[in-house]
Amino acid sequence: MSCLEWRATRIGWCDRLVVAGGFWSGSGILLKMERVRELRRIAVATGVMMRAAAICVVLGGGIFLGVARGQESQGPQKPPTPEHDVRRVASTEPTAEAPPDVPQPLIIKHFAEKEEEYARVRGRFGYKKTIKLTEYGADGNPMGEFSVTTTPTVASDGKVYERVQADGVSTLRTLKLSPEDVNAISRIPGYPLAASQVEKYKITFAGRELVDEVDCYMFQVKPKYLERANALFEGIVWVDAKYLEIVKSYGKFVTDLGDFHSPELPFSNFETYRENVEGKYWFPNYARSDDRLHFQDGDVPLRVVIKWTAFKPLATFRRVCADTPSPKRATRN
Repeated sequence: MSCLEWRATRIGWCDRLVVAGGFWSGSGILLKMERVRELRRIAVATGVMMRAAAICVVLGGGIFLGVARGQESQGPQKPPTPEHDVRRVASTEPTAEAPPDVPQPLIIKHFAEKEEEYARVRGRFGYKKTIKLTEYGADGNPMGEFSVTTTPTVASDGKVYERVQADGVSTLRTLKLSPEDVNAISRIPGYPLAASQVEKYKITFAGRELVDEVDCYMFQVKPKYLERANALFEGIVWVDAKYLEIVKSYGKFVTDLGDFHSPELPFSNFETYRENVEGKYWFPNYARSDDRLHFQDGDVPLRVVIKWTAFKPLATFRRVCADTPSPKRATRN
């Protein structure tokens, strides 16, 4: 009840009291006070009921949601989020791959027999070999180089020699080398894992990799025992997964005295690629090595690149060179 309504009601009561008694009597005043108390009780009760209704709406909604969720819980539930997000961290070490389907001893036996065959056949082929030695400055640019070319010749006694000649004047700044010194770098054993030598090595499967789009097995090679008279290979070889033949190698030759290299130059680790000749022989056709010369005022980076091209059976060279005397400065192949 509003204040205006209450006042109007009060005026009506007063008028009735005046008509009845002609004046405000004590009983009229008591009646008014009692009526006011009754109206207050009604207002308080109404407010309480409204607040109770609001509380019921809120609680009722919560109860409804709780019941609904309880009903949903009866179906399949999404697994709870784990307390720890566990992730696999990649190791810095290469991941070991599954071994090849072909037994490893058979793979090794097959490529070792092929290496023996290639070593024997290569001696019947001639080629053009170019060795280029380059010095680099502190800025990383070439500052000097020396290139020589060798070709095999057949002497009148039937022996094969290499004719060595410089391709131009040397521009090397820190080294004074003859063509024969440079050619000595290229005397790398081509087939260290031939069948006659393979038992000297521990050969372990190391993975799989593409080499010029050829699927290859990788094998790590280490000498079982070091020798002094013979340098043995230590490194990695890549074997064609289909034909089981070595198509690439990377490594060095070692003895019990250490790494083997030419006396004048430090090159020991070579990366060597091979070329398929006549569709059946794999001959080395490219090799590269990087190293440094150490001086008091700083190091000088060096690179040597060796290329073999124009493979031909030596019979061709024999006809061309039959009447050519042995060169005065030649090295036996």
